[in-house]
Amino acid sequence: MSTEVRVPTLGESVTEATVATWFKQPGDAVAVDEMLCELETDKVTVEVPSPVAGTLSEIVAAEGETVGVDALLAQIAEGDAAPAPAAKKEEPKAEAAPAPAAAAKDVEDAPSAKKLMAENNLTDVQGTGKDGRVMKEDVLNALSGAAAPAPAAAPRAPVAADQAAREERVKMTRLRQTIAKRLKDSQNTAAMLTTYNEVDMTEVMALRNEYKDLFLKKHGVKLGFMSFFTKACIHALNEVPEVNAEIDGTDVVYKNYVNMGIAAGTPTGLVVPVINDADQMSFAAIEKAIAEKGAKARDGKLSMAEMQGGTFTISNGGVYGSLMSSPILNPPQSGILGMHKIQDRPMAINGEVVIRPMMYLALSYDHRIVDGKGAVTFLVRVKEALEDPRRLLMDL
Repeated sequence: MSTEVRVPTLGESVTEATVATWFKQPGDAVAVDEMLCELETDKVTVEVPSPVAGTLSEIVAAEGETVGVDALLAQIAEGDAAPAPAAKKEEPKAEAAPAPAAAAKDVEDAPSAKKLMAENNLTDVQGTGKDGRVMKEDVLNALSGAAAPAPAAAPRAPVAADQAAREERVKMTRLRQTIAKRLKDSQNTAAMLTTYNEVDMTEVMALRNEYKDLFLKKHGVKLGFMSFFTKACIHALNEVPEVNAEIDGTDVVYKNYVNMGIAAGTPTGLVVPVINDADQMSFAAIEKAIAEKGAKARDGKLSMAEMQGGTFTISNGGVYGSLMSSPILNPPQSGILGMHKIQDRPMAINGEVVIRPMMYLALSYDHRIVDGKGAVTFLVRVKEALEDPRRLLMDL
């Protein structure tokens, strides 16, 4: 008996993936739930387990191929069945080749796109999604008069033969392509602006040093700076709610909760796991969530759900030594806080020059929804809360 192995559901808004690695080859024995292959989507890596025990008889989708949800990946002969002849490996691909064309005849536009088209009496919008699917961004571009496709990138300048031999060309991963597209879309869409301030980390560092051992002993997790920054941002978002909002067409959607995105660097690129309802969590719960999701990010184990629904983001470039930078918005969010390296600097305090551990803060925001006053107020509230952490306890 032969069992089909198909592409699992990949998550909201994800319709295709690339076959990254096959861990088994035709003829190999497999056990139930043993990993057969790894799929790479726009956001996460998905492992595909074997549904049955038997022998991998046929690989239908080879490494590097793009596959849709529920597409056939392989065949498994249950029990001790012999693998299919190698000559037949290519037959399913040849039969499946016309499928994309057939699917293109009946393409379902994105629901959000159809709603916008109906509201604005649009009937002819050029889709940029798979098989010409109209996405929400396509409708917004049409409404803003920017529906025309962007000019093609200039061709790469010719490279001398002796230089070309020393170059290496590697195809971008789907994650890297998505990062590139989303960040550029963010620049093209939002009226992005950055405001800066600096914070004296003396009090936070002293508080952390005083309680870190007791904190670890009681809660089983280290007390870091991220929980202080998360709490300070939540405090500031309560006063400046537009930084925790997003634009949807001509509406502003205010979020009466805080799902905090914590940007994390991984070997394959930047991901932003989300801590849901961070405004309802204690310091210990926040530190545990950050540690857990950070470990998942490094191991490539984050699920799609764990990276969706964020309302605000914190990015810590300081761990890499960055002294100052302008973070790019994580759409559709309207604000992102950039943390940086803590560095001793001479400061004028009460008429005297003293050395203090200082950090530059940067808030990038969407000026379409957040005014300069709100952005500056937000950063000042974060600064005040970090320089006197007791304010967090008293909600001042």
